[in-house]
Amino acid sequence: MEKTTAIILAAGQGRRMNATIAKQYLMLEDKPVLYYSIKAFEDSLVDEIIIVCGQGQRDYCSNHIIAPAGFKKVISVIEGGEERYDSVSRALIAIDNTDYVLIHDGARPFISTALINEVIEEVKECKACIVAVPVKDTIKLVDKEGWIRDTPARELIWQAQTPQAFKYSAIRKAYEQLYEEVEADRKGITDDAMVYERFVKQPVKVVKGDYYNIKLTTQEDMILAQGIVKGK
Repeated sequence: MEKTTAIILAAGQGRRMNATIAKQYLMLEDKPVLYYSIKAFEDSLVDEIIIVCGQGQRDYCSNHIIAPAGFKKVISVIEGGEERYDSVSRALIAIDNTDYVLIHDGARPFISTALINEVIEEVKECKACIVAVPVKDTIKLVDKEGWIRDTPARELIWQAQTPQAFKYSAIRKAYEQLYEEVEADRKGITDDAMVYERFVKQPVKVVKGDYYNIKLTTQEDMILAQGIVKGK
């Protein structure tokens, strides 16, 4: 049977959250933010999970989140790099053997197990896919001086989320090629699909996601998250 590995990224500092601890360790009800993402993947069809934490946070993550919850699929906790793509690259290198990989932001606690399983089915069919939702607002393309230059058709604009899933061999090779570029050319990389599109040069399928699958970035997001948890 084909093997699937999940990478959960939890190495961000979350400076925009203005909190005294990293945002993935903030409490939602009685659980840390990161717990909810791990739990969703633990209950899914993935075979194993790799957690990427911040520098010096391995023991905390292992002893205060993974062990108390009794997660069985977490096979390793590794420290991430300076940028998001550095953390993804380290996780890809750490994988011993797999067929497909799902990459998820640990700051998205409301990903559902059902959606994860749908992504797994889709990536086995199309080799690359991401979760995304149609935008609700009209989007304006604006120049550096603040003038509107274009209004793209709203039905063509989707907001990317995670997980993003790929055939492992393809995304691993794409990341290796990324590091063959000068550092300045890597600065614009904000998600894994961009790396795949640039180097694999194959289309990426969109799986319709969930508007609740928000990324926690600011204090306002935490207020919304508390409401979502209480409503579940």
